[in-house]
Amino acid sequence: MNQHFRQRPFPAGNPLANALVVIVGIIVISLSLALGFIVFLGIAGFLLATALVVGLRNWFLGRRLASGAKRSGPGSGDAVRSRYVIEGEYLEVRPSDRHRDGS
Repeated sequence: MNQHFRQRPFPAGNPLANALVVIVGIIVISLSLALGFIVFLGIAGFLLATALVVGLRNWFLGRRLASGAKRSGPGSGDAVRSRYVIEGEYLEVRPSDRHRDGS
């Protein structure tokens, strides 16, 4: 097994080809790193902008709810009463009306 690692399976006899492979490898790796960094910056920027928008929205809604709670404090009866009011229309059906329609 040691003999296998001592000798290359595909020896390249041309030193110019070896140098070209090394140069192309360095270029490909550096371009991959640069592209990865640019994509990382784009994703990080998007997440930062999203967090900023969500944070501002929560802050604004919190302020709005707090100011609404101050205006209709615990002593105001309208806010308490309006939670229990159910509006709607109804039609009273008498048993004698039900038999006339045939239903």
